[in-house]
Amino acid sequence: MITPVMISTSQKLFDDARRVIPGGVNSPVRAFRSVGGAPLFIHSAKGAYVYDEDGNRYLDFVGSWGPMILGHADDEVLAEVTTALNRGCSFGAPTRAETELARIIVSLIPGVDMIRMVNSGTEATMSAVRLARAVTGRDKFLKFNGCYHGHADCFLIAAGSGTLDIGQPDSPGVPVSVAADTIVARFNDIQSVKEVFAEYGETIAAVIVEPVGGNAGCIPPTDTFLADLRLVCDESGSLLIFDEVMTGFRVARAGAIERYGVQPDLVTFGKIIGGGFPVGAYAGSRFLMEHIAPAGAVYQAGTLSGNPVAVAAGIATLKRLDDELYARLEKLGGIIETRISEAVNRFRIPVCIQRVGSMFSLFFTEGPVMRVEDTADLDVARFKQFFHAMLDDGYYLAPSPYECSFLGASHTEEQINAFCDRTVFHLQRLYA
Repeated sequence: MITPVMISTSQKLFDDARRVIPGGVNSPVRAFRSVGGAPLFIHSAKGAYVYDEDGNRYLDFVGSWGPMILGHADDEVLAEVTTALNRGCSFGAPTRAETELARIIVSLIPGVDMIRMVNSGTEATMSAVRLARAVTGRDKFLKFNGCYHGHADCFLIAAGSGTLDIGQPDSPGVPVSVAADTIVARFNDIQSVKEVFAEYGETIAAVIVEPVGGNAGCIPPTDTFLADLRLVCDESGSLLIFDEVMTGFRVARAGAIERYGVQPDLVTFGKIIGGGFPVGAYAGSRFLMEHIAPAGAVYQAGTLSGNPVAVAAGIATLKRLDDELYARLEKLGGIIETRISEAVNRFRIPVCIQRVGSMFSLFFTEGPVMRVEDTADLDVARFKQFFHAMLDDGYYLAPSPYECSFLGASHTEEQINAFCDRTVFHLQRLYA
C-alpha cells in the first residue's frame, strides 16, 4: 500500500510547475486530467519500478509510453550511454554508431533498405507523409479516426459526421487549408476507405495507419484490414505508411510488419529505437528513401538527428531483443489477458481487456472495441476510481481510459499475478 500524505510532494511540485509551464506539464496526458488529482512527479526508476518524489514505489505499466521494453535504467544500456557521454553529447556531424544502428534496423525490418533518423515520432510521420507526397505528386492523404501520428498540423484533424469527410481542424492554430488535404476514415472499416478512394483516389498520396490502434487504447486490426489497405493502395498508386512509433519492436521483433505479414511502403519508429531517449526514424525501400536530401530533392534536416547518446542506447537495446524476450512478454501478456477475461466473464463485469503482444488496455465497456467510436460509452467514472485504487496499491497504469499499458522484460510472473489479483478485486468491488 502507498503511504497517504496530507499534501503530497507531487501536488506541491505540480502547483509550482503550473506557474511556469502551461498546465504544469510538457505533454497533456501527464496532467492526469482524465483521472483527476495531481500527477505523480517521478524522481527515479529502476527495472519494473518508478519512484515518486514522496518516495513511493510503483510497479510501472507505462514504461515511458512504450519504449522501456528492457525496463528502466537497464545496466547494459546505461553502460553504453555512459561511454557515449564520455566522448561527447552532440556533434552535429556523422558518427559510425549511426550507421551501426541503421544496419541493425534494416536487418530486422522486412522491406526496409534505408532509414533516416529524426528526433521524435512526430518528425518521423510528418517526414514520411512529405516523402509520399513528393514521390506520388499528390497532396491529400488518409488517416483514421482515433489514430494519433503526432502533433503536426496535418495530423490534428477530427473525423466528419459521415462515413468519410475532408477533415476539420481538431486544434486551434491548425489552418483549414491544411486540414483540407487530410481525409479521415474509420479504423477497421475498409468500406469507409473504399468510399474515400472512390471519390478522392487519384489525389491521395498515402494512407497512414497505426497497424494496432494504440492512442485510443489497444485496438487490434481485424484479420483482413491491413491486407485490404495494402490492396487499395496498390490499386490506386498510393503509398501505405505504417506508423510503428508504438508497435515497432514491441508487438514483435519486426513489429506489426512481422506480426501481420503486411508490407507497407514506409514505416516510422519512435523512442524504442533510442532505448527511451528522444529519437525517431522513417524507413523504406532504397528507391523511396533516396528521394530524401541530400541524395534527392525532398528536404528534411535536424541538428540532433542521430544523436550519439540516443544511438548508443538504441544499439544496446535492439541487440537484446531476441526470441526468448518476446516469448516471455507474450507469456506475461497472456496471463493478464486470460485471468482478467475469465474474471469479467465469471462475474459479468462490463469490462473488456484487449492485448497485442506486450501492449494491453482495460476498456470499461463490454466491448469488443474495434474502433474509437466503440469507446463512446466507456464508464469513465468507474475507470477513475479503478485507476486511483490501483495507484494506491502501488500500480502505475496509463492515466487515461483511452491509452495502452505496456509490459517489459523486467516484469516478473509473480508481479503480474499480483497485479491481476488486485485488478480483479477492484473490478468486483466497483461493480458489486
